[in-house]
Amino acid sequence: MYIEKVPNRNSPPAVLRPDSYREGDQVKKRTLANLSKLPDDIIDNLKLALKGALQSRYTLDVHNLRFIKLLKS
Repeated sequence: MYIEKVPNRNSPPAVLRPDSYREGDQVKKRTLANLSKLPDDIIDNLKLALKGALQSRYTLDVHNLRFIKLLKS
């Protein structure tokens, strides 16, 4: 699990929560959540939480986060 920043030419980078899967020999990605509208400190805390950090710089209540867009499985 990871979060990636995708650069855009004339607009701010998109912050996405992708999922990787394999179809035959090819590895593909799909976007589970678009986190671009969240504040930077929340995104940093999510990155730390996904890496397994025990404590982040700020307290983060994951249950209060609302993902902007979820991809249907």
